[in-house]
Amino acid sequence: MLPTLENPHYYLNNFHTVLDWIATRYDDLLIGEERGFIRSFVALPQASQALLVRMVMRKGELFRASKLNYAEIGDTRDAAAPLVEAGWIDDEPLLYLEHLFALLKKDEIAQALDLSASLAVAKKADQLEALRSDFGDEVRSLRDWYPACDDCIYHLQIGPLCDRLRLMFFGNLYQDWSEFVLADLGIYKYEKVEFSAASRGFRTRADVDAYLHLQRCRERFQLEEPLAEVIQDIGGELDNPWLEGRRSKLLFQIAQHAEKLQDWPAALAIYRNCSYPGARARAIRVLERLEDFAAAFELAEIARQEPESEAEQQQVSRMLPRLRRKLGQPRLPAGVPLVLHNVELRLPRPQEEFWVEGVVRDHLAQMHADATVHYVENTLVNSLFGLLCWDAVFIALPGAFFHPFHTGPADLHSADFYRRRAAEFDACLSQLDSGQYKHTVRQCFAVKAGIQSPFVFWDSLTEELLEQALACIPAAHLKKWFERILQDIKSNRSGLPDLIQFWPQEQRYRLIEVKGPGDRLQDNQIRWLDYCVAHDMPVAVCYVQWAEEGELG
Repeated sequence: MLPTLENPHYYLNNFHTVLDWIATRYDDLLIGEERGFIRSFVALPQASQALLVRMVMRKGELFRASKLNYAEIGDTRDAAAPLVEAGWIDDEPLLYLEHLFALLKKDEIAQALDLSASLAVAKKADQLEALRSDFGDEVRSLRDWYPACDDCIYHLQIGPLCDRLRLMFFGNLYQDWSEFVLADLGIYKYEKVEFSAASRGFRTRADVDAYLHLQRCRERFQLEEPLAEVIQDIGGELDNPWLEGRRSKLLFQIAQHAEKLQDWPAALAIYRNCSYPGARARAIRVLERLEDFAAAFELAEIARQEPESEAEQQQVSRMLPRLRRKLGQPRLPAGVPLVLHNVELRLPRPQEEFWVEGVVRDHLAQMHADATVHYVENTLVNSLFGLLCWDAVFIALPGAFFHPFHTGPADLHSADFYRRRAAEFDACLSQLDSGQYKHTVRQCFAVKAGIQSPFVFWDSLTEELLEQALACIPAAHLKKWFERILQDIKSNRSGLPDLIQFWPQEQRYRLIEVKGPGDRLQDNQIRWLDYCVAHDMPVAVCYVQWAEEGELG
């Protein structure tokens, strides 16, 4: 077979790949409608198959036959006839006025609706608004709306079915058919993971139905349907940990929205029954809003004794002194704060468009001729971790990979991600004790270049930056950073300092967080800075002020 994009039926071949994949791995999960579709689809003439897939892969459900012109398909109406007979498309759908405006050109609208001369020259949006009251919710076929038109409208009837098939293949609804094309063009490259034919994202049909149900609830929430109705329909806890994570995240987002509406009782009720990270801390804040300080203090004390994460520990440490004051309790002695090195810079404001981190980077590079400075933020440390631990990240465990287009394991943010791979990660990190890690990192950088990874930022990681990092950052520091990432991947992949300064001749470095005028440290940045200070790592916060004109001259 020719390379995909040289083959005019490349998209059809990709669709067949998905159907074959699903038939092999999900046959026991398919319902009769889905099995029937797959069986009937492959029996259609190639032109009809191709036309249906073209419509499935385009946006929307309504298409003009005249706009579906593809050389490899030929006559559109001939190709559409078997699809109409199968009931997969409707060639005489009833259209609202809005549909008509979306499908027809401006001059066609004027002719179809016999618009006055003044309205015919107005913008389409203004025309539609002017005609709404005349037609209301009236529906007609294209032939009735526009008798002079010899075109045909096709309404795709099987979009939801194809979405279910896409869901079973990808395990989500945010990836779509374009993944195949982007991969074939070489725009995205994916790690080739060896997984068995039994590897799949859904274990039961109930899992598929639960995913789709949660998706519909999410859409209803986004359409601002009554929160109480959406929450009731979301239902109780699910036994699939991955799906339960999606459910709890949706509830957390709904509770946040209730907070914005200042519906404190509703928000509290959701947070109290939500397992999503951060829900308990939000519940404490809502209790404060309700002035139930005793309950807030009790919950904060529970969180202090058994924090779910560093983030919660940090939040609770701020809440408790405030709650103690509200309850008239004695103030506890403060702990000894970590000493963080601060750098104050007063610089001339750049005349052209700028970003403050870049200004500081360039200033430090000029000030220290024997040092290099790079803007790295979260990219460098994550990339070094990803290169060293590549094999551990991409090990083919059950439920981690189930199609060819994974940028990383599906369970990356699950609570047991590290535990399931502890032996593999420990083996990778042990190389930092022997010096073997440099060879592993360099080799992975060369062999895996450009392959999608949840950790490696290929666009930011140059060979020069990599070599300077390996030469100047002690292995012991790398190990501490990587261990912290593994403690909480979702939270600890971000918050790292903006700049890194290397002194290659002295084989040392310094991390620098940059804050412009009025900018404050974020919580995740504070946690990383505290961690670095606690482990004697060179780190500083650079506070920048702009000098008044002539002040430095």
